[in-house]
Amino acid sequence: MLSVSRLRLLVELHRRGTLAQVAEALSYTPSAVSQQLSLLEREAGVPLLERVGRGVRLTGAAVTLVAHAEAVLTQLELAESDLAAVQSTVGGALRVASFQTVVFAIIPQVLDLLAARHPDLHVDFSQLQVDEAYDGLHSQRFDVILGEEYPGLPEPIRPGIDRSDLVNDPLLIALPLSGRWAARPVTLAELADAPWAMDPAHSATGTWARGVCRTAGFEPWVRFESPDPLMHSHLVRGGHAVAFIPALIAAAVAGVAFGGLPGDPERILYTAVRTGRAGHPAVGAFRSALAEATTTLATSQPSWAISGSARRSGRV
Repeated sequence: MLSVSRLRLLVELHRRGTLAQVAEALSYTPSAVSQQLSLLEREAGVPLLERVGRGVRLTGAAVTLVAHAEAVLTQLELAESDLAAVQSTVGGALRVASFQTVVFAIIPQVLDLLAARHPDLHVDFSQLQVDEAYDGLHSQRFDVILGEEYPGLPEPIRPGIDRSDLVNDPLLIALPLSGRWAARPVTLAELADAPWAMDPAHSATGTWARGVCRTAGFEPWVRFESPDPLMHSHLVRGGHAVAFIPALIAAAVAGVAFGGLPGDPERILYTAVRTGRAGHPAVGAFRSALAEATTTLATSQPSWAISGSARRSGRV
């Protein structure tokens, strides 16, 4: 009989590529991973790994076994979900990973709803960026993650993942109330020489933000680069920058002027779980509480809007 825990290691090696990465993701040592995979080879009766330089790669037999192992792991989670569904109460532990906006704006109300309705359900949160959260979801460190999708940047289709869209969150321009950049521009191009606070360029948020500026005809001067939208808001309030801020954050920020953007762009917030976990009562309870919480959210409504008419800036 093949060991399920060792099959999981093989699946992770197929996904990640190196023993070191598997060990880091699952809190093993590389030598322990190697030892367990050697035992799996004995159980399987065929070679599963072959040496390539200092690393290893899966044999054809191993790739075949991975496909069966993924199906087995999914089926086991489906069985766990079915068993949990026959219980009279929703309980146990639910491990959730989310990026900052959701933790700040939605999660406190979700926890209140769950505490009232399912007191035996304990939810543990980790704040992570979406890519890191997906990594933990695949390795079963998390049961549910929250993600975001920006206009023109569709998320990749991930086999074995169940995604459920939660809410469309408008994206706004944020300006200080006083100082040089307080005047409400007619076009975004009027902010070509302004200092910007933006997410890192490699992130989806940062890619989208820079694309909006380029569409308006200029390369933004990113004076402050950070993945923290609250920091962006504080820099804007102090007159040090302008920024793009999601409406969920804008609703809780005072001392900043928020305006609409060309085309009224929105990001999509969503939850994602492994397919085998989608029917688990704890996941269902969490998703229901999230959906209810978002219907009562206060979001910032811009009182003005700018257009996207382009002009070329000399700043590069």
